[in-house]
This record gives sequence, structure tokens and C-alpha cells, in this order.
Amino acid sequence: MFVQRIRGLFTMTKKSPCSIQALFDLCKQTFAPSATSSPSSQAIHKLYSLLDTIGPEDVGLKDESMEDERGHGLFGLNVFNRVDRWTQPITYVDIHEGQHFTMCMFCFPTSAVIPLHDHPGMTVLSKVLYGSLHVKAYDWVEPACIRKSERVGHPTVRLARLAVDTVVNAPNGTSVLYPKSGGNLHCFTAVTPCAVLDILAPPYLEAAGRRCTYYHDYPYSSFAHGDEIVDNGKEQEYAWLAVVDTPEDLYMRPGRYMGPDIQR
Repeated sequence: MFVQRIRGLFTMTKKSPCSIQALFDLCKQTFAPSATSSPSSQAIHKLYSLLDTIGPEDVGLKDESMEDERGHGLFGLNVFNRVDRWTQPITYVDIHEGQHFTMCMFCFPTSAVIPLHDHPGMTVLSKVLYGSLHVKAYDWVEPACIRKSERVGHPTVRLARLAVDTVVNAPNGTSVLYPKSGGNLHCFTAVTPCAVLDILAPPYLEAAGRRCTYYHDYPYSSFAHGDEIVDNGKEQEYAWLAVVDTPEDLYMRPGRYMGPDIQR
């Protein structure tokens, strides 16, 4: 799924057209612009159940896309352009980008990381298509608990509760997060080469207040002042999050989707 290898990775299968088309159609129905309210839990569950059936072959991924590159570039050892696996970028593949929802894939080499970030006002469904992915996710504690430091160089932090901290393995890797629950702020780390299919609704749009913000998490004890906000013995379930600039080393290169055509 990297640029030089895309043609080999994204190929069509007999099963794919109906599966990915059905997913698109259900997304279009679920996140219809005519809806006067957010989708019901039943509608999200129906979409979740369909997403759970999607596999790598349904988006045109072949077996070779699941292999570890072993740090030798895209075609094995290349003496002219040897690239260590941990320096290889994540590949972002746009399947559908619309006003009401986005479908996309993230393809990770081993050890690649998408840092801790949020999804303001968004519902996100994800499916690990192959491989293993460590997911660490938080939700904000409400009402907001904020600590402002008067010391230069010390960040303003907000308290969050740990929602997920686990390794997700395909094919049992479907999840959903909501604006205020389910782990709306999350970080991904590839344990093995892996790919994630995402549905974001509505998509990021800075003009509408849906800007992607990155965070650094600090242990609860780092900013605890002895005021017992958190019960004794539960400190590990909480962390303080501080806004950070978009990481300079976060680089995603675009991949061209060459899976089944979708009738829009």
C-alpha cells in the first residue's frame, strides 16, 4: 500500500464490490443530510455489525500487504534505498470523502504511531483489517477539571479517564467511539503491520469546530495536589492531558484506492 507498491496491494476481488458498496450505502443512509438528529444507537449498531464483516479482501488488500517489510524497503532489500521499517510512513487511503461522512484506511508498518488526538463532536467506527494494533484511549472527565500552572514551561492540563488500553487483533477489531464516550481521544501504535478502516461522521472540518487536536498524557500523580479528585487506588484509571502542536514527525503519505468502485 505504499506508493511504489500500491498496484500490487489494492486489487479487486469477486466478493469486494457488494461488501464495500453495502457499507457505503448504509453509511449514506445512517448519516443522511436530511436527518434532524444524531443516528440512533440501533442505527450505529447496524453499521457496526456490517463493518465487523469487512475483511482485507473487501477493500482490495492482498496477502503481501500484511507482511512485515523487515526494514528492507518495499520490495525486500534494496541496496540503493534501504529504509528501516520504523522510518516508513503511515499510508492514508481515501475511499470516500464527503460532507457527512468519510471512509478511509490507515496502513501501518510495524511500530508506527498515530499520536493521541481527539474527534470533536464526531462518531467514529473502526475496524482492524489485519495485524495487531495497540489502542490507548481516553474520555474527558465531566465537569471539566483543569489545572493551570503559573510556572513557565508547565502546561495547562485537563483530567481524562482511561477508556481503552489494549491490543486489538484482526479480525476481532471493530470499535465505535462517540463524542463523549467510547474513547474519543485515542492513540494507535502498530504492534505488527496492520491496516485500519475508519468511518468518521461528521468528518473533520475546522470551520465547523471539528479540528484535530493532539495531546500528551501525563500520569495522574504528575499534577495531583492532594485534593483527592480521584479515589485512592484508582489513579491508574486517570491521566492529565495537555494540548501539543501537531507532531513534526507525523507523516502520512497518500495511497491511491484501487479497490472496488463504489457507486455514489
